[in-house]
Amino acid sequence: MIASDRIFGLVVATGALAFLAGAFGIQTSFLSDPLGPKVFPMLIGSAGFITGIAMVARPDPDPSWPTPALWLMIGLATLVLLGYAWLIRPMGFLLSTALASALTSFMIYPNWKTALPTGVGLSALLFIAFKYGLGLGLHAWPQSYGG
Repeated sequence: MIASDRIFGLVVATGALAFLAGAFGIQTSFLSDPLGPKVFPMLIGSAGFITGIAMVARPDPDPSWPTPALWLMIGLATLVLLGYAWLIRPMGFLLSTALASALTSFMIYPNWKTALPTGVGLSALLFIAFKYGLGLGLHAWPQSYGG
């Protein structure tokens, strides 16, 4: 199973190199901050490349693969995130984030009494942090509601 880690490491390193190439292609204006918009994607790409090469150099001799039930949960989580990306514009940030967070929380600990407040609370806290802390132009509600 060492080969599977090495193959995956090569895939990660190759993807990270493509990500880095895209980061180098980001256009900057003369009015941008000293670091510019390239730095964060370049850090992410560099970290991905280093971890990919580390997997090639030192693979796990006996990796443990997820069970079929866990693969199903990973697939469901992926569908939730894809649905979140698809619904964030028509539903607004608060509703779509609350829904995605509650569903993800339910997958981790299947109890709606804790999943729903977790989703609503996380949605509100993230909205405050992103909208007012980072100054992102998020719409809280669907734009038809004046979002």
